[in-house]
Amino acid sequence: METTARPVLRSRVWPLAGGLVGALVLVLATLGVDRPVTALVVLLVATATTAGVLAWALVRSRRERRAYEDDLTAWAAERAAQAERLRIARDLHDLASHGLGLITVRAAAARTVSGPDGEAERARALADIERAGRDATTELRRMLTVLRSPGDDAPLRPAETLDDLPHIVESARSAGLDVTFDVEDLTVSAGVGLGVCAVVREALANVLRHAGPTRAQVVLGRDAAGLRLVVEDEGPVAGWVPHPGAGVGLAGLRERVATLGGSLASGPCGRGFRVEAVLPDGGRS
Repeated sequence: METTARPVLRSRVWPLAGGLVGALVLVLATLGVDRPVTALVVLLVATATTAGVLAWALVRSRRERRAYEDDLTAWAAERAAQAERLRIARDLHDLASHGLGLITVRAAAARTVSGPDGEAERARALADIERAGRDATTELRRMLTVLRSPGDDAPLRPAETLDDLPHIVESARSAGLDVTFDVEDLTVSAGVGLGVCAVVREALANVLRHAGPTRAQVVLGRDAAGLRLVVEDEGPVAGWVPHPGAGVGLAGLRERVATLGGSLASGPCGRGFRVEAVLPDGGRS
C-alpha cells in the first residue's frame, strides 16, 4: 500500500535574510561618510532596511510553519486511515470465516437429522443458512473495498460482538475509570458490532489519557436515525496532566464508521468530551 512521504520543513527564509543583512553590512563598510548628517541618514536607512528584512523573514517563516503543520496533520490522518483499513481487512477475514463456518456447521447438522422432525429441522436450517448468507453478503459489500497489505502478518482473532462490550468497559474500569454502562438488548450485524466495539474502546482510552480516572458513561440504543452510541466523560480530575496520543485515533474511527454508512461526531461537552456515532443497521431490538 503506497503511503505519502512524511512532510519535512525546509525553509530558506532565515539564510536568505541573513545574506541580505550581511550584504547591507558590507555595503556600509565600503561606503564613505564625511558628514554627521549623512551618517545619521545612512544609519537610519540601514536600521529600517534590517528591520524590514527581519520582519519579512519572521512573517514568512510563521506562514511556512503553519503550512507545514497542516501538511503534517493531513499526513497523520492519512496514516490513521490506512491503519484502520488494515484492521478492517483483518475483521473482514474473521467475518467471512465466521459466516461460512456457521453455514457449514448448520447444513451438516441438519443433513444428519432423521425421523419425523427431520423435515422441520431442515427447513429451520435453510432459514438460518439464508440469514447467515445475507448477513455475510452485506458485510462483504460494505468492506470489500478495504485492501489488506500482503505483508501484514498480524494474528487473526475472533470477530468482536456486542457481547464483548462488558469486557471492554471492565478493562477501562480496571485502569481507574468510573464507567456507567447503559446498553439496550440489541441484535446488530457483525460489522456494526465490530464498529461499536472499536468506538467504545478508543473513546474510553482517550478519556483515560486526557481526563484521568474520571467518570464516564457509555450509552447504546436505537432511535429513528439507527443505532446510536454515545461515550461522554465529566472532564479531567483535579491535578490530572493530560497524556495526549498521536491525535489521529478519532480520524481512524471516522474511517471505520464511514465504511458502515454511519457518521461520527466528537467535541467538548461541558467540562468533558463527547463522542457520538450513528450507525444505520438492519438489526432489530
